[in-house]
Amino acid sequence: MEESNGEWRQGFHLMPPIGWLNDPNGLAQFHGLYHVFFQYWPGYPDGAERGWGHYVSSDLVDWEFRGIAIHPDTADDAGGAYSGSGVVADGTLALLYTGNVKLPGDHDYISSGRLANEILVTSADGGHLSEKRTVMRNADYPACCSCHVRDPKVWDEDGAWHMLLGARDRDDEGFAMVYDAPGDTLADLAHWTLRHQIRSQAPFGYMWECPDRIALLGHEFLSCCPQGLPSEAYRWQNVYQAGYFALDGSLLDAESVDETTFREWDRGFDFYAPQSFTDDSGRTILIGWMGLPDIDYANPTMEAEGWVHCMTVPRELSLDETGTIVRQSPVAELDSQRGAQASLVCGTSLAIAEGRADIVCSRGLDEGAALSLGTGENPEALELAFAGGLLTLAFPGSAGAGRDIRRVRLDEVRDLRVLVDRSSVEVFANDGETVLSTRWYPQGIDAGLLVTLTGNEERGEARAWPMSDAMHTTIAAALAASE
Repeated sequence: MEESNGEWRQGFHLMPPIGWLNDPNGLAQFHGLYHVFFQYWPGYPDGAERGWGHYVSSDLVDWEFRGIAIHPDTADDAGGAYSGSGVVADGTLALLYTGNVKLPGDHDYISSGRLANEILVTSADGGHLSEKRTVMRNADYPACCSCHVRDPKVWDEDGAWHMLLGARDRDDEGFAMVYDAPGDTLADLAHWTLRHQIRSQAPFGYMWECPDRIALLGHEFLSCCPQGLPSEAYRWQNVYQAGYFALDGSLLDAESVDETTFREWDRGFDFYAPQSFTDDSGRTILIGWMGLPDIDYANPTMEAEGWVHCMTVPRELSLDETGTIVRQSPVAELDSQRGAQASLVCGTSLAIAEGRADIVCSRGLDEGAALSLGTGENPEALELAFAGGLLTLAFPGSAGAGRDIRRVRLDEVRDLRVLVDRSSVEVFANDGETVLSTRWYPQGIDAGLLVTLTGNEERGEARAWPMSDAMHTTIAAALAASE
């Protein structure tokens, strides 16, 4: 793959220079820089190496690609350096991840044949990494565990380290495990004891991937990606889900969760494996993978341009008035990427030459109103409509590459913000209480984006700003460095 530029190359979403990107990993702010590591497969689909790629930024807008940070180059991660998290300890950035190993032989790789090793690496400067140290192996997990244990999330609380691990048991039920370390020094990150398991009151999927702890204003949530939930008309519409359970008290005390509190992070076609971190200003920021494993729709950038998948924009988390719903809003730094404001009134269209936009309907959508996104070749490539108590995101034609429709029940759409990039759309409704993310592949986006507002007479005009192409320089530099 020599070229990753092209019509669908992103302007302000993190994407790989070449090859495959998935889960965000090791999110942290360290020595003034934001670090986003990620699952990276530059040789996809033929190359064997699956490790961690690395981006850094001082402002969450302009990013530098630093190449592959973690290679799967030991016996304990020979099958891939899988997901994990980052923490700052004793002035050092520490990264913990799952080393995947698949043993040869007649195995199902669920009950036998897979090793899940938790591995620690450290960095004094955020770039150069120490030798790897394996701190947990299969034998260290409870006997109820299958071979599927992974994705350590580590945090510091009350003078000690704590770690979440996602798991699948031998009865094909998903759950999480909480581990403790004896203190909060760098050395303590190598020593873990099981505190307790966290299970749902009724079975809830067969595997909980990518667990995370969210703490906001004294309220705590357990985030995870349960696999195996049955799809329904208005929820759990993807092959796998990502969401959070509201906790009654601390995660350190929670040995069960009420599955009826589970709320999806994102109701669109493309969202999985989110990870949060707290930056130096105290904000809790979440980034998700705009993709999913095992989907039956396509991402044509791989064949056309040599790269596939991207991240969501960084989202600041906050609480609603009830303390039970986590709101998501694009970080304020993205506002600096706006160009000159334009207005859009009901019944008209607005052309945005850049093909990237930030669109705000500050008074939301009326019953029967719609916002359409497209190009001159296809004015209604994507339709966002509100009618009959449903907010609907739909692809009437081919721009969805197999994506069709997603529906969310809402009493109203009181406000709406839509971020449009060359091959992604993120929709934030009702102060970010409802979010829908999708990839899209419109023909003719090089000639500009067309935005149309219909049926919104009572809500006034929408505002729109073209968005910058900050990733262009990043990707061009990364490609040049690889030559």
